[in-house]
Amino acid sequence: MKLAINLILSFAMLGLCLWLVWPDAGDRSDLADAFQKLEWSEFAPYLGIYVGLMVVSHLFRSLRWNFLLAPLGIKIPAGPLLAISSVGFMAILALPARLGEFVRPGLLRRRGISASAALGTVAVERIVDGLIISLFVFGAFFAIRGPGAPDWMMPVAYTALGIFAAALAFLLFAMKQPDRTVAFCIRLSLLDRFAPRIARVIEAKLLDMIRGFAVLRDVKNLTKFCAWTIVYWSANGLAVWVLAQAFHLELSLIGGFAVMGLVAVGISLPNSPGLVGQFQWFTLLGLSLYLGPEVMEGGTIWDSVAREMGAAVTPNSLHITALAYSIVQHLFQVIWYVGMGALGLASPWVSLNDLRHVRDATPEPAAPPAAP
Repeated sequence: MKLAINLILSFAMLGLCLWLVWPDAGDRSDLADAFQKLEWSEFAPYLGIYVGLMVVSHLFRSLRWNFLLAPLGIKIPAGPLLAISSVGFMAILALPARLGEFVRPGLLRRRGISASAALGTVAVERIVDGLIISLFVFGAFFAIRGPGAPDWMMPVAYTALGIFAAALAFLLFAMKQPDRTVAFCIRLSLLDRFAPRIARVIEAKLLDMIRGFAVLRDVKNLTKFCAWTIVYWSANGLAVWVLAQAFHLELSLIGGFAVMGLVAVGISLPNSPGLVGQFQWFTLLGLSLYLGPEVMEGGTIWDSVAREMGAAVTPNSLHITALAYSIVQHLFQVIWYVGMGALGLASPWVSLNDLRHVRDATPEPAAPPAAP
């Protein structure tokens, strides 16, 4: 039932965001013109810097996982960890409703750790990510607050920060009081009344998952993880800003981090397949804070009618440029993560057969360490 609800929400998000950003016939023509006017000689240097930042971002995002696994006695060489992470990131992008989050934990089974415990480390990763990105968003939004700021801006910043701070507090409590936390969750779900056998299975898995929170009491590894996470998100923010310069958008560096943060918060909701529409709409929303509300003002059905009647319609060039930027950035992200995932599957450390068994919960005997 929960999966069905998540899938419904995911496809509803796809429909909503596509409806919000889908250009009318006139805007599609203007978009085509905008892409044709891009000069490769001018665009290529920005693209080179963008790809370099993506390399930094991907490496730090992938390899920092070892700091979460270390308190569980797991150490994975860089090559296998990069392959496993790359396939997992591709799954997160491709699958709706955040289903891809289960792929990386499942791929660790061959290395002597249960999927449930590995999923606990992913939960810590997601919440620390959310807390850091919420701080980025809060700082950026706080800097531009004032009478001209939209009403939704600061409530969104406070809400995102509050949700992830509360989630971190919950993880800390669960780590210190695992039995009480799991018992509370089981009682809240009513499974102990209606399906006691299933409740016992879930209870065991939840207790195993809480093992993955161990890094929260390991100051050394947690500090290293947070440092690598800041580098990862900083490279992401710089990449957003660099690509905006390629499209001649007058976006400040702080604005680049704000756009990145708003997109990151937005896609933490039930994601549409491939983040289609969702990525573009949140990008435009972030740009509108720094470039003006006309960024969100695309062509309407009345513009299309006017064009069909032969009337002149002035295109919103800022909206067209911003939409082109959001489409290209999303396209690069898709190409990057699908490409890295394909390389991971082509490596000796991850196979399609491994993907078919990611739902298996019990750990296999630890394999000998693979060569990096």
